[in-house]
Amino acid sequence: MGYEQKINSMHLDILKEVGNIGAGHAATALSTLLNRQIDMKVPRVKIVSFDEMIEMAGGADKVVVSVFLRIEGDAPGSMFFMLPLEQASAFIKSMIHDEHFSFDDSPPSELGLSAMQELGNILSGSYLSSLSDFTQLNLLPSVPSLSVDMAGALIGFGLMEISQVSDYAIVIDTALKEVTAADSESVNGHFFLLPDPDSLEIIFHSLGVHL
Repeated sequence: MGYEQKINSMHLDILKEVGNIGAGHAATALSTLLNRQIDMKVPRVKIVSFDEMIEMAGGADKVVVSVFLRIEGDAPGSMFFMLPLEQASAFIKSMIHDEHFSFDDSPPSELGLSAMQELGNILSGSYLSSLSDFTQLNLLPSVPSLSVDMAGALIGFGLMEISQVSDYAIVIDTALKEVTAADSESVNGHFFLLPDPDSLEIIFHSLGVHL
């Protein structure tokens, strides 16, 4: 039986709570970085197949910005953070105060790409820190790699790299925006958490919840 069949709403609620605490840490870090008050929420957490993962990113041919990292330590796994190209561009413009930034430039501005990598660093680091605090497990992120490509290619490459055994991922939806901004200006990204075989059991066992 795969872990996707063992996880129930209680498990997902725990992951959502972990995600919201991580989002709070990330919002604080981003507010300091941007000198503006940032609000961040995790509206939902669910289990998806890899096909659904690609669809959530906008379809196999949708060009997205992805930050990929490996999780090392007591419960190894992998994590993607994906943003649609338009939303990533808007966030970078805000971060580096350059309205002319574009991924269409060849090559795109190094400062802009560094800003996007820093965003991925902050978000993934905040989530992992929260998960580590909750579980008392030692979870260490690798250096994140930033890519701009079609969602299908990025996800396929990431899965090939880690020789993933399961066909499912945990998706942690993330919505972030300036407190004074309209809801329509919210930046919506997806965290895809891919625990290695046995890692999810280790995580829940450390929380006193068994799969």
